[in-house]
Amino acid sequence: MAALDFTYADHALHFPELHLWFDGHRRRAAGELVFVSHAHSDHTARHAEVVLTEPTRHLMAARLGGKRREHVLAYGESVDLREPRFGTSRNAHLTLWPAGHIFGSAMARIEADGRSLLYTGDFKLRSGLSAEKCCPVPSDVLVMESTFGRPKYVFPAATEVIAALVQFCHETLLRGSVPVLLGYSLGRGQELIFALSNTGLAIMVHDTIAKLSIVYTEAGQPMPPVHPWRPHQAAGHVVIAPPGTDFAALRAHHPLRVAVITGWAMDASCRYRYRADAAFPLSDHADYPELIEFVRQVAPKTVYTLHGFAGDFATSLRRLGYDARALTEIDQFELPLG
Repeated sequence: MAALDFTYADHALHFPELHLWFDGHRRRAAGELVFVSHAHSDHTARHAEVVLTEPTRHLMAARLGGKRREHVLAYGESVDLREPRFGTSRNAHLTLWPAGHIFGSAMARIEADGRSLLYTGDFKLRSGLSAEKCCPVPSDVLVMESTFGRPKYVFPAATEVIAALVQFCHETLLRGSVPVLLGYSLGRGQELIFALSNTGLAIMVHDTIAKLSIVYTEAGQPMPPVHPWRPHQAAGHVVIAPPGTDFAALRAHHPLRVAVITGWAMDASCRYRYRADAAFPLSDHADYPELIEFVRQVAPKTVYTLHGFAGDFATSLRRLGYDARALTEIDQFELPLG
């Protein structure tokens, strides 16, 4: 499969014969094309030339600023990488498919010489409120994230988690305190806004979440109305803010109860790590059963795992009969005897 040979370097997938990087962490100069799966900071940098979706283009501009050459592709649109604009002579086609991670997130599928490779970036199979539905596509080679790649990570139904979260907010307000929900400014914050929008709760969001929510609306994903960040006026509101926010001004006016919203809430120690009163397992990543189901739907001949519990998940896949190995950590192979 020479036309699909790749290396893993600088925390990114690289196709040397195509001069193509996937989710490069370090800036790539002109002449090095980079596919950006989504706009989270650990999947992008100030690259000179990128392939991405329209929402990711807007979100990158808001988060990174600067100028770059952008090749915007719609989901399902297949492009020939021999086109002059891409600067490669390899006979290969690239198609983007929804990843379901956050708004605009995409998976990339490369086809060359009768073979195919699917790179997922971050993804989830279950439907979210603020992201497109994931679309697995059959491929010969699968390079996939494995953040929650251990069997213990089985998330409850999102409806159950949201119901418990709403109850936490109502109980906190009845106590005369302000419920504070910790969620990342891109993706999680918007998902929480949607989740609480029809509950009768007044929502106040931190400026960093509000800024990116405006970008969502501009890029075609209208957001429900919220109240602007006014710490001294937070009484009676549910506050949504990123982890690490300085709540000194908020605490000066109100007693708080803090909840962190993350898939790591499945760990008993989670709320202590975040210094929170509660933790709720709502994630924009696939849990373990979803990871397995995703592989089943793609039906690859070979699987490479990235991030999180990459080694453990590769081992799980081998036990299920897949040719699987980890790229991002030492992979312990089992050699059966007898």
